[in-house]
Amino acid sequence: MEPEARQRYLRTLPAVDELLHRPPIETLLKIHSRPLVVDSIRKVLGEKRRTILQGVEEEAATAASLTADQWTHAVTEEVAATFRPSLRPVINATGVVLHTNLGRAPLPEEALRNLVEIAGGYSNLELDLERGERGSRYGHVEELLCRISGAESGLVVNNNAGAVFLALNSLAEGKEVIVSRGQLVEIGGSFRIPDVMRKSGARLVEVGTTNRTHLRDYEQAITGETALLLKVHTSNFRILGFTAEVLLKDLADLGGARGLPVMEDLGSGCFIDLSPYGIEHEPTVQETLQAGVDVVTFSGDKLLGGPQAGIILGKKKFIDPIKKNPLNRALRIDKLTLAALESTLRVYLDESRVLSALPALGMLTCPLKELATRARRFQRKVSKEISGECQITLREDSSQVGGGALPLQELPTRVVAIRPLKLSAAALEERLRRSEPPVMARVKEEEVLLDLRTVAKEEETALLEAVKKALGNAEFGVRNRKLMNS
Repeated sequence: MEPEARQRYLRTLPAVDELLHRPPIETLLKIHSRPLVVDSIRKVLGEKRRTILQGVEEEAATAASLTADQWTHAVTEEVAATFRPSLRPVINATGVVLHTNLGRAPLPEEALRNLVEIAGGYSNLELDLERGERGSRYGHVEELLCRISGAESGLVVNNNAGAVFLALNSLAEGKEVIVSRGQLVEIGGSFRIPDVMRKSGARLVEVGTTNRTHLRDYEQAITGETALLLKVHTSNFRILGFTAEVLLKDLADLGGARGLPVMEDLGSGCFIDLSPYGIEHEPTVQETLQAGVDVVTFSGDKLLGGPQAGIILGKKKFIDPIKKNPLNRALRIDKLTLAALESTLRVYLDESRVLSALPALGMLTCPLKELATRARRFQRKVSKEISGECQITLREDSSQVGGGALPLQELPTRVVAIRPLKLSAAALEERLRRSEPPVMARVKEEEVLLDLRTVAKEEETALLEAVKKALGNAEFGVRNRKLMNS
């Protein structure tokens, strides 16, 4: 675009004072402070100015030709966006149950109620009500954790990375920790076991090979500097084929014979065996402790189905020094996490209601027949409401566990596949993502896939409305998006 054209477009932009004196914006000034409204106007003008200076001529012309109503709408939307929370609920139609980007496990109803009660006032966070003295915040969940798992003692920190770090620092700072080469994993966010170990002050000793490690490898590596034998559950990947791995019980027996604690980072961690429901067997916390492991760490917001937390369980003589570590205070959890975790753990006291009460586990074990019924019903509703805007079919597909858990597990599902007729699948996915509430879906072969496995039944009406709005009046939607992005 020629410089003269850009200058011509720039001269069409209204002044701040001009926008301030328009009646709808004067109404805004009666509700919000003048500095806030002025800042919003300047932000909208700045976005249009950048579009004219940096965009192609078509985009510049669009930015320069806004009507008075469109300018007013843009400023009003900018003011509203200032008060709109950045962290918002979304509808997860991806079929990924423990979706890290979407907050992993949804909390059970009990936890939500308890969160509201505890957040709204004071609580006995660190007060022993029986004795009237200062108490421990961990006491609210330690007894429950030990009762469910069979551990002697326990501790909870902010996440599993923190749990691994704190345990290594407490038990092996300045000493050697022996780990199989095939377990030196990296998970999302560049979290690497060797890096965490180095920061903890422990010295890594690798044994075996990537695919095969034997008990003799551990035995030969033990020296007077060895403080810990560590096993890392490879939650987010699997090595298949010609492999060998030391059984946990054998490693625990070796540690006991040599006077060395054995620790396992379980990663996801779960309290119940889901294999009767067609889920690949994942070692439970109870099985791990029964094998003789001294310390086990795992997450709270994955297969446990609770809030983000790092849980450390094991024998009292090893948990005690972890509790006394000064770094524990830097990693401690707050009252809201404790409230949600306590309520989640109480669900496990009645095993008959675990799957119905914990949303994530209910989604993982939902029967295919029920998913197919819901998908058919939703397909009919969309077909009835949006005729002529799309082709909609049911397809066989697979859901995922997510969160680095059970990477080889395929969960058979039925998805609602929408092929829009007036816009691309990518454009429809974008509209759904920008809707209110935002809807997260998958795009595959020019179709938008909606997997109701991860959509709560009470969210289906909102999902239907979002699909109707995203598919309806394609031309208007495209024009609005250009204005939004300009």
